[in-house]
Amino acid sequence: MNKINFKITTPEKIVYEDQIDQVTLPTKMGEITVLPGHLPIVSSLKAGEILIKKDGQEVPLAVAGGFIELNHNQLVILADNAERAEEIDEIRAEEARQRVAKLIEEKKDQSDVDYTALAARMERELARLKVARKYKNLKPKTEIRREED
Repeated sequence: MNKINFKITTPEKIVYEDQIDQVTLPTKMGEITVLPGHLPIVSSLKAGEILIKKDGQEVPLAVAGGFIELNHNQLVILADNAERAEEIDEIRAEEARQRVAKLIEEKKDQSDVDYTALAARMERELARLKVARKYKNLKPKTEIRREED
C-alpha cells in the first residue's frame, strides 16, 4: 500500500514526520481527508484538529492555522502552532481561553481593538480544548518521531 510522506512543522520545531496512511485536516474551505494518490493541493489551514492515521493507530493534533502543500504523496504542513493531544494541558488551555474571552469583553466598546487577532486567539484555544478533551485519556501507543531544536 502507498504511504504519504507527511511532515508538520512550526517555527519552533518539527512536530511530526513519518510515512502515514491518511490524514484529516481542517482547511479554510472545509475538512478534507488526504489519502495516497490525492491530487496536488495547496490550501490554508484553520484552527482545529488534525487526525493522522498510520498502521491502524490514530495521532490527533491541535493546529492553530497555517498552510498545506501536497504533491506526489508529499504533504508538508507549515503550521502557526501545532501540539499533539497528549501534550496539551487542558487546565492551562481553559485558562488561556478565559483570558481571551475576558480581553474580548473588556475591549468590546473600544474602536481600536484588533478583533481579528482576538478571534484567532480564541479559535486556537478552542481547538486546543476540543482536542485535549476529546483525547484526554489518550496514551501514546506508538513512538512518535519528532525533532527537537
